[in-house]
Amino acid sequence: MGKHVIYEKNGPIGRITLNRPDNRNALNPDTLKELIDCFTLSKKNDDLCVIYGAVGKDFTVGADLKYGYQMMTDPGRADEATEYLANFQKLCRVMLEHDGIIVSGLHGWVIGGGFEIHLSCDLRAATKDTTIMLPELSMGLMFSNASTKLLSRIAGEGRAKQLLFLGDRINAQQAYDFGLIFHIADDLDALNKFIEETAAELVKKSPLALRLAKKVVQENLDADISAVLDREMKAMIVTGQSDECVQRIRAFFEKKG
Repeated sequence: MGKHVIYEKNGPIGRITLNRPDNRNALNPDTLKELIDCFTLSKKNDDLCVIYGAVGKDFTVGADLKYGYQMMTDPGRADEATEYLANFQKLCRVMLEHDGIIVSGLHGWVIGGGFEIHLSCDLRAATKDTTIMLPELSMGLMFSNASTKLLSRIAGEGRAKQLLFLGDRINAQQAYDFGLIFHIADDLDALNKFIEETAAELVKKSPLALRLAKKVVQENLDADISAVLDREMKAMIVTGQSDECVQRIRAFFEKKG
């Protein structure tokens, strides 16, 4: 779609790939805007599953610090700096509002805002050489992409504070132990194969039920139990009344009988 980010569609599966390997996939303004455009287009194209990946040795080193430093030292570029920061948050919103399942495959270094983007994905896997780090506080910066909330949801408050406050580097095994990823692959080829198999498995599910499941899970994270039960009830009724549900259950019994 653009020169820094590639969007491809294969049936119900979309693929969004960072393609700035010479700059270690640093997120400059153009790259951020292209990511926003690609995830927006993916939703418009009704992708049931989206694979988020990157080419090159590292997935991403996060924000383009050279560009950021130039803005910070030029008072005349304050509006440009604000737009740059706002686009990190806009990308988070676009990803969280995507009703398909976003699956990401991390490899190499995944730093700062580049990792925070992954927190808006639904499923994350990684190669065993992956290293994750959130160095913002050491550089006097603040976090983005709702990471101050999403990281606690995924890894728990204690782990989130450890990663955010201390900026500790963690490897793939630690990320797995923290619940940040659900699979470790030996290398990038094995990771891509696993991600493709995962996507293929996901799109076998009922599109209606899968999208509703994601919606209800997200809504219920901040809801009380009563609201959770009500939303689940409504979702069960919607899926139970669909022709697809009837056909799938019928096929199950026919296969079993």
